[in-house]
Amino acid sequence: MIHRGVILASVAVVALMGSGAVDAGARLDVPQDATPAPATVVDLLRQTPARPATPAPVESAPAGTPAPAAPVAVTPPPAVTVARVEDKAAPVVEPKPEPEPVVVSETLPKDDEPLVPARRQRRPVAVIQAIDKVTAETMRFEVEVGGQPVRFNNTLIFKVRACETSAPDELTDDAIAYVEVSLQPRGTLPGTDPRQIFRGWMFASSPAVNGLQHPVFDAWVVSCKA
Repeated sequence: MIHRGVILASVAVVALMGSGAVDAGARLDVPQDATPAPATVVDLLRQTPARPATPAPVESAPAGTPAPAAPVAVTPPPAVTVARVEDKAAPVVEPKPEPEPVVVSETLPKDDEPLVPARRQRRPVAVIQAIDKVTAETMRFEVEVGGQPVRFNNTLIFKVRACETSAPDELTDDAIAYVEVSLQPRGTLPGTDPRQIFRGWMFASSPAVNGLQHPVFDAWVVSCKA
């Protein structure tokens, strides 16, 4: 009997514990009701009734001077004279004299006087240089202006009509000669005229401009001499 009572008591305790656990789990899922938060110090101060303010003592106005029975004459203050300080005259700055323009005396030609270029100097002898491109024979020789013709390599005949040097007012120092070159091999039949292959001005400074250009011979002027 005792053992049976103990067993029943144990079963009852276990049943109560199980029902409590189920009840606690079910309560966790149900929303709780909101409860007011505990009052803070600020709320307590607000709830405390304010003490009535003590009225400030009222001061009595000071006794004023009684108004005069008769009007009092007021004397105006003396007029103040303000002395005006005249501005000092500004110093007069005299302008500096401008320098006089420097006049450079130049001898300029008059409008009615045309500029006359200097004349070239004529020379009586021309110096010619010729080359045979087949035999590579080259020679520098003199030809008298208007004088006897000169033969080169038994084939070319040179005649000079004029030979001049540059004037002092020209930019380039040059020698210019008017040359006539004819082709007549030595041993040609009598009465056969030479065949002219060049005629014109030759320039010593630019031999390639107007020199003798032949398949076999080249020639150009070198200088003019007295």
